[in-house]
Amino acid sequence: MSNIKLFEHKQIRSHWDAEKEQWYFSVIDVIEILTGSSIPKRYWTDLKKKLIKEGSQLYEKIVQLKFTASDGKMYATDCLQTEDLLRLIQSIPSPKAEPFKQWLAKTGYERIEESQNPELSIDRAMENYLKLGYSKNWINQRLKSIEVRKELTDEWEERGVKKGQEFATLTDIITKGWSGKTVKEYKQHKNLKKENLRDNMTNLELVLNMLAEASTKEISKEKKPKNFDENKVIAKQGGDIAGNTRKAIEAKTGKQILSQQNAQALKTVNKKSLNPPKK
Repeated sequence: MSNIKLFEHKQIRSHWDAEKEQWYFSVIDVIEILTGSSIPKRYWTDLKKKLIKEGSQLYEKIVQLKFTASDGKMYATDCLQTEDLLRLIQSIPSPKAEPFKQWLAKTGYERIEESQNPELSIDRAMENYLKLGYSKNWINQRLKSIEVRKELTDEWEERGVKKGQEFATLTDIITKGWSGKTVKEYKQHKNLKKENLRDNMTNLELVLNMLAEASTKEISKEKKPKNFDENKVIAKQGGDIAGNTRKAIEAKTGKQILSQQNAQALKTVNKKSLNPPKK
């Protein structure tokens, strides 16, 4: 299970290995947070050379896992489990080292709790989004969108669709079908780089995206596609259903649904609603 963990409002890509009961964290993301470096990849490259020269066995502990990058595609990323990451932190001079160690310990404990009580993961996701400044109404939509997305990816896996590039291609087709833009074009529309697109959608954008993904899942369950090409046809059908809905709403309201608002703008609107100007 891959997801995003938060440390001081910063995102760290992570993976939970259920079999080993162990977290793996993206080294690049951790280095970027601890050092504040604008070129964490170069910092990590230099640090790896230093570790090898010193005879450290930490280099041998690196595991490469695929995570989604800013372009929506999956790339292999150097990762370390918690114990090895703690050893790496010792090699990085940073005032955030000690708080980060405490955060790692807390993360491990919370995952054990969540495996025993799945509702806690939902509660913590709600808590994290609230800390980031989102409204409760938006968070409820976002959590529902995560559920819908999971149901769709489960269906894809059942039909033999491969994680990574094939998932990304089908997502592009669905997104293009309902919004008229690919994921990359949609991110450019909102002036995004590494950020998660769904975390930067308005409520109505999230609803239409959910409609597109839910429709794709339902059609797939009925049609039972046998290969990737058939899955692409169904992805377009699902996206087109939500696309027609978008066009109908726009025709009635006279307003464009695709917004240039990103998370920063959405959270600013939320703060204003919570703190209206005094009359």
